[in-house]
Amino acid sequence: MRVLDKSSIKALLRARFAHEEKRLADIPDPALLKDAPKAAKRVARAIFSGERIAVVGDYDVDGVVSTAIMVDFFKCIGYPLQAVIPNRFSDGYGVSPSVLERIDADVVISVDNGITAREAAEVCKERGCDLIITDHHTPPKVLPDAYAIIDPKQEDCSYPFKEICGAEVAWLFLALLKRELQADVDMRSFIDILSIAIIADIMPLVDINRTLVREGLRQIMRSTRPACVIIRDFLNKSRITSEDIAFQIAPRLNSAGRLEDASIALDFLCAESTYKAYEMFEKLSSLNEFRKETEAEAVAQALELVGESDEDIIVVAKEGWHEGVVGIVASRLVDRLGKPAVVLSIDGEEAKGSARSLGEVDIFALIDANREFLEKFGGHKMAAGVSLKRENISAFKEALNVSASKLPRSAFIPKDEIMGILPAEVIDFELLELLESFEPYGEANIRPKFLAKDAKVVSVQRFGSDRSHSRVTLQLQPGDTRTHDFTIFRRVIDPKEHSHLTCSYTISKNEYNNRVSIQLLVSKIYDEEESDVHACRG
Repeated sequence: MRVLDKSSIKALLRARFAHEEKRLADIPDPALLKDAPKAAKRVARAIFSGERIAVVGDYDVDGVVSTAIMVDFFKCIGYPLQAVIPNRFSDGYGVSPSVLERIDADVVISVDNGITAREAAEVCKERGCDLIITDHHTPPKVLPDAYAIIDPKQEDCSYPFKEICGAEVAWLFLALLKRELQADVDMRSFIDILSIAIIADIMPLVDINRTLVREGLRQIMRSTRPACVIIRDFLNKSRITSEDIAFQIAPRLNSAGRLEDASIALDFLCAESTYKAYEMFEKLSSLNEFRKETEAEAVAQALELVGESDEDIIVVAKEGWHEGVVGIVASRLVDRLGKPAVVLSIDGEEAKGSARSLGEVDIFALIDANREFLEKFGGHKMAAGVSLKRENISAFKEALNVSASKLPRSAFIPKDEIMGILPAEVIDFELLELLESFEPYGEANIRPKFLAKDAKVVSVQRFGSDRSHSRVTLQLQPGDTRTHDFTIFRRVIDPKEHSHLTCSYTISKNEYNNRVSIQLLVSKIYDEEESDVHACRG
């Protein structure tokens, strides 16, 4: 394992970005999105002729932000818009015949959903309503018969960067609509919440995503949007990072759709006063606490069901699991077991659930190969949603693992690469500043991980309301006069069992009570052989 200094770290991080970084002005023309010009002309015509327009979103962060951007845009141009976000429990996913029963419109626009909505498209046809689909999920072989379909993943779409989230597709479409209307709307004013969607939907932080997230995080720090004022006050930091959004804000926004109704998150993002935004944020925080409790119970039960399974893909199902947390439970199983996971909530003869992947395993492709066992499914390479009959669960599990057995073993190696080993004296504020210069970190630009190898455990403190976290003081190399404190969440370290520790960790800034310190967060604890498997050169 390579021992690093600051210059070698800088070189390794620079190598991640082969091309010059884009500016906002370099974002490709949205007219390159297939069907986008046609759709923009149709919506402009509807506005000029006074037709009724409705938007149908989705209940995750990406879908809620997509809807919020649409709502804000139509407010800016002073035109009425009916905005509907389906309820996960009563409506199911996306634009559907049941959701259309609540809509009376001449034009329906879906955001962050719709690419599989063939039934809804037929209903719209029968009603003489034009359906415009804006989505970013992988298209099925047979597309809905809609007026227009805007999805960069369509084979005949010429938009040069495909890995954008639903909110980005909606934002780009609105930029074209602005052009058609010749409206005085600043499209940059939406980048604050747009960046939240990009981060929450785990889009690769390269190319235009990196540009938009970097600018969006800056905007959150100065935005007068009431929701951003509350986010700033809550985080209470001089600089907001993508990880702050991913771990503090996105789970709160997601909790509304997972446990109750996504309209709470939409009301937060669209609040016109800080009082209203604060009220909604308090609701989101309460729901998030309940989500944590529900999730912890389900994770414990899921791990019991998995037992000593040696299958490549974990598939677990149980009655009573809250449908809104199965995706998070799947993520936790992936983290704990190092395997892709499908978690299903059974209700009578039906089962609904979520899949999460790791490494280079394309979970969507595996599910697609076994679609005969499913009622519905959708998603992308790293995450998917499925619904199936209870009687098909065992057959689906077996078939999924047969398909997975054909993949190379290397595909299952988690992307937990370690950059190298840091001497104790290298860890200082200068290094922290160097690492911050390559933010935002996230998918495709992970925060660098370093290895503490066979470090001596000097002391351990437990903390947290339930004392379930550890603060471990380590001596990184024998003879070091300096020690460093490492934080380990959701795990208690017993110094009697661990006199030495090998772990990966990240370095970030911690701001608390106006005091700035270096935070060393343990990512994973390894045995000696395992730590060498994940080593890389950046």
